[in-house]
Amino acid sequence: MPRGQSCACEVRSRVRVRPEEPGDHEAVAALHREAFGRDGAKVAELVDRLRPALAAGPGASLVAEDTDVVGHVLLTPSLLDAPTRLVGVTVLSPLGVRSTHRRRGIGGALVTAGIEEMDRQGVPAVFLEGSPSYYARFGFEAGGDLGFRRPSLRIPDEAFQVVRLAAFEPWMTGTLVYDHTFWDLDLVGLRDAEGAGS
Repeated sequence: MPRGQSCACEVRSRVRVRPEEPGDHEAVAALHREAFGRDGAKVAELVDRLRPALAAGPGASLVAEDTDVVGHVLLTPSLLDAPTRLVGVTVLSPLGVRSTHRRRGIGGALVTAGIEEMDRQGVPAVFLEGSPSYYARFGFEAGGDLGFRRPSLRIPDEAFQVVRLAAFEPWMTGTLVYDHTFWDLDLVGLRDAEGAGS
């Protein structure tokens, strides 16, 4: 999505989706600290540490704005280790909406805008860890059923999801390779009750 351009996504209330700007960083960090509870500080740090990867692309950092920032989604470059060669893909993580603005379609508008932008940038596939019942409405499917392998066995099969875009080709299968930042912050898959789940 070109800088300064808003998404035409339907969202109840006056919320608009637009590219994140430097002045939004503090509000985005506060949003994720609230949205992710005990892991909020790590998720906010994840966003800060992944942002520089957007300069090399592909990817996007989008915010939903009311009178201030009420939602955020980050899509960052990653790799698919396919049999013939590495393929550039993106990972959608994190997605957060302020508690005061949930159930208004804001998360859905952010996901839709993010997928549309990745399609525009020629990304063949977008991966995530999340609820199938939520993300299926945006075209996400279980990655394992389509020939993709999880980057960690701690990711439940049903949570490892992918949406294939216009640039996808049938030979593009293999293992998703997360950026090292996800591993550095231990934000991959689920930990037991004693650990720090993602």
